[in-house]
Amino acid sequence: MRFIRDIHAAREGTGKPTISFEFFPFKTPEGEETFFGKTLPALLTARPDYASVTYGAGGSTREKTLEIVERIQNDFGLTTMAHLTCIRHTQAEIGGILDEAAKRGIQNILALRGDPPPGEEWAQTEDGFEYASELVAFLRDRGGFGIGVAGFPEGHIDCAEGREADWRHLVGKINRGADLVITQMFFDNADYFRLADYLNEQGVTAPLFPGIIPVASAGQIKKFSAMCGTTLPKAFATRLEALGDDADAVRDYGIEYATAQCHGLLERGVPGLHFYTLNKSQSVLRILDNLGLA
Repeated sequence: MRFIRDIHAAREGTGKPTISFEFFPFKTPEGEETFFGKTLPALLTARPDYASVTYGAGGSTREKTLEIVERIQNDFGLTTMAHLTCIRHTQAEIGGILDEAAKRGIQNILALRGDPPPGEEWAQTEDGFEYASELVAFLRDRGGFGIGVAGFPEGHIDCAEGREADWRHLVGKINRGADLVITQMFFDNADYFRLADYLNEQGVTAPLFPGIIPVASAGQIKKFSAMCGTTLPKAFATRLEALGDDADAVRDYGIEYATAQCHGLLERGVPGLHFYTLNKSQSVLRILDNLGLA
């Protein structure tokens, strides 16, 4: 497997963006069977450059995350990044997780502060890290891993000081050793480009990969946006309301909207597209086909 920073570097100057997918650990054996038997093989027809696998709230899927990353890499040959959070882990425990990741051939880590389980508030673990920047520095000092971090075009929902204060924290994460940034989902490209311009002004050269989510359910996207503080543009939200419970129409509109978003991003030279797949293939493959990238 390869460092994602090297995959990106090899693409620079070619005019072709990197394509990557995010997956989450399965809740049932049936979900796992469907993913590895149908969803992932379908998505691999698009020849993605890499993937990532999330880490459950409160670190609840630690072992499963590493198992999935290892299997994707070993059985399907796709470089995959494991998410890792600070929450509920001491520094020693994080060191142990990284030992296990290295043994499994995992070379890329997305370093996150992490979210507490539903109904709980964030609290720093004793002898643990309070901020993702501390985890980044720990990874860099240890060596052997490519390091990604999250960026928030509209600012992190928990950053009371506002959007630009959160962006300053992002610059701090990059300066402490992050190779690349993947953004939280957004629906207005202007939010992405405001963040990109800010990072450029700060002299940041790490690539900023936009995170795109194809909307498949109006209720689901409202829930997601409320959880992470993402704004739904008025016209977008109005159209979803008008489509109501017509699942096929909502999915088709989600594909249409995301395709237009990606066109706008690619026209201005973004380094790649990172898709939040929700462990499904149809919408993402149709978007990539619309873009001529399938």
